[in-house]
Amino acid sequence: MLNQALLFLLNTLLTLVAAAFLLRFQMQLMRAPFRSPVGQFLLAATDFAVKPLRRIIPGALGLDWASLVAAWITQLVLVTATFLLLGHVISFPASIGGIAFLSLVKLLGLGVNLLIWITIISAILSWVQPYHWMNALAGSLVRPFMRPLQRFIPTMGGVDLSPLALILIGQLILMLPVAWLEQMALSLF
Repeated sequence: MLNQALLFLLNTLLTLVAAAFLLRFQMQLMRAPFRSPVGQFLLAATDFAVKPLRRIIPGALGLDWASLVAAWITQLVLVTATFLLLGHVISFPASIGGIAFLSLVKLLGLGVNLLIWITIISAILSWVQPYHWMNALAGSLVRPFMRPLQRFIPTMGGVDLSPLALILIGQLILMLPVAWLEQMALSLF
């Protein structure tokens, strides 16, 4: 019972930390403005790990790889701690590749989940507060994914259905390739 409570807390906290690192990477990737309160919060909350990692992992191709590596390391710690709390024996030379791969798959799933939630936030804000700063931020993160869908999906009665299509595609990605990769990673143990 104590292990499950500890596992719940660890999963919640480390997933939030990994999401912050990943969101920082995604905001930089999509050229979203960091002037917003969310951007300022992410910078303040993740600088403790990103700044030291930048000394080891420099940015390349205009991307902040240190943020992505920090997110992956956080997932690596979470996966390792989960296995240990569940009583699995980890033989480090043999299992390290499986844990690293599973952490990468979990990070991919977290990225897709973030995209789904940001799409939901963007869609709701576009209906109730279209000029809110949060809508501009969320829109800058999902617009590159929705633009191709908007070419194929017409608006119906003035309602853009591309966010719904993006959410469905994200769910399918989580159900099929991400779940398959997760099963493949678990079979490595």
